[in-house]
Amino acid sequence: MQTNLTKNPSLLAWLDEKVDFLKPAQIVWIDGSQQQIDALRAEACETGEMVKLNQDLLPDCYLHRTAVNDVARVEARTLICTSKEEDAGPTNHWMDPKECYAMLDEIAKEAYKGRTMYIIPYSMGPVGSPFSKIGIEITDSIYVVLNMEIMTRVGTAVLDALGDSDDWVRGMHCKCNVDPENRWIVQFPEDNTIISVNSAYGGNVLLGKKCFALRIASYLGKNEGWQAEHMLILGLTRPGEETKYICAAFPSACGKTNLAMLIPPEGYLAKGYKVECVGDDISWIRKGPDGRLYAINPENGFFGVAPGTNEKSNPNALAATKKGTIFTNVCHNLENNTVWWERLDKNPPTHCINWKGEEINGTSDEPLANPNSRFTAPAVNCPCLSPEFENPNGVPISAFVFGGRRAKLTPLVYQSKSWNNGVFVGSIMGSETTAAATGAVGVVRRDPMAMLPFCGYNMGDYWKHWIEIGAGLDPEKAPKIFNVNWFRKDENDDFIWPGFGDNLRVLDWIIDRCEGKVDAQETPIGYLPYAKDINREGLDISLETLDSILDVDKDAWEEEFKGVDELYAKFGDRLPKELADELASVRAAFEK
Repeated sequence: MQTNLTKNPSLLAWLDEKVDFLKPAQIVWIDGSQQQIDALRAEACETGEMVKLNQDLLPDCYLHRTAVNDVARVEARTLICTSKEEDAGPTNHWMDPKECYAMLDEIAKEAYKGRTMYIIPYSMGPVGSPFSKIGIEITDSIYVVLNMEIMTRVGTAVLDALGDSDDWVRGMHCKCNVDPENRWIVQFPEDNTIISVNSAYGGNVLLGKKCFALRIASYLGKNEGWQAEHMLILGLTRPGEETKYICAAFPSACGKTNLAMLIPPEGYLAKGYKVECVGDDISWIRKGPDGRLYAINPENGFFGVAPGTNEKSNPNALAATKKGTIFTNVCHNLENNTVWWERLDKNPPTHCINWKGEEINGTSDEPLANPNSRFTAPAVNCPCLSPEFENPNGVPISAFVFGGRRAKLTPLVYQSKSWNNGVFVGSIMGSETTAAATGAVGVVRRDPMAMLPFCGYNMGDYWKHWIEIGAGLDPEKAPKIFNVNWFRKDENDDFIWPGFGDNLRVLDWIIDRCEGKVDAQETPIGYLPYAKDINREGLDISLETLDSILDVDKDAWEEEFKGVDELYAKFGDRLPKELADELASVRAAFEK
């Protein structure tokens, strides 16, 4: 048994309690050293938990397969346990904390018998940054240790930064029997505690990810006056100008990672435009000493969906996977001991092992990689990583951008009329489902601020927190708020806007608006561009076509607001009056 790496009294008392409860055969502190990580990788390969890949083609890369019944987050078994049910709100699954602790104790009691307890001290954000928070995760999974080492800052430096403080998030993960009937991912915001049982899939067991970085952190932010948001952070540098930073929130399947790692069109590159990625998923945001909002990415890596990632869709993300990466539930190409997934290229291997562990010789009608297969890649690998990535003071935010997938309703881009109007715009966010995903086209799934599965408390109170943040800002220094929609379709069901790198044209207009360099047309929903102000140079799209995706259809918006009424009604008196007023104001503007 290792010597304790800390003298922190609250941490040692908690660990004593967990050791007595879980009964591990041995205890290993994760110190963050390369020697220890290498030893754990070797052990995982010896036990078959991981497969070492071709070290010439994919240095320091490994493959892991989860149980077939354990391949994604499980929203129905993800709980927010607050002492009062109304504090969790209508969009979260709730259980009484006492009842839940008792249930989890019964499941997890002595779960580490014959297993090793790994103690992972980790920092969300650069160690020692005023933005950062510290967590301790105990786990019986080497896979979790090695993924957390990529996704967070791990080791003794974290314990040194923690000192004797009691300000740390308690995290307990037990693989147990990976039983889906007893699988629970539970957040206790009032106790700074996360417990995950009967899963070994990353999204459920890397407790620094959504569990801490959004669910627990959003609650901490509400109480401490900052924000934890499901937002990418990108830096846009225009010729001869300082870099401007944008935070953007999108529901799944809306191109969030692609935007975070965008490569400008050739014409823009030739002029000297540059886009750099600070983060692809999560932003922690605080007011700086100069009165502006600053953001950091609290993560240290990317936990990305593999299928669909390729040289065309996101070359920067693909490049990030080329070394030091753990691949989960992808296809193992036995021809050269590498990996493959759907839409990586058009050459699926014919001699391989699919994500279920079945050897394949020839072609397969079934997907070779799981649709939710993942790569865990170090952020430092990303070719377009921002030089401000490790800045402990964060980057100043010029704009917040919300977006969704809407075939007809929402214009390509519009700006909110005020901060509270922008909160309203974020609160009504939704995306239309696709036939492939649901069997029905055009069903709007509301996902306010892209936080629906991740808000750690009542979303009505979350919106109120946004409003309070805005009230504490100088309007001249507050980020402007925008909405974008890359997914407008024509009468043939084809996308009108080209998307991908050409989305920079819209970001360019957004920064122009932030700097007061371009006018806009006022409409009931907000300020829209004049089509002439969106740069079409090198783009095969007419002014008239562009104008057609900058329209506001009164009848369509009136129908949309019926869905907003249904959403808002769920919150009763927890709905901020400011949002009800914004909805009434927009409706009234349509009647003028």
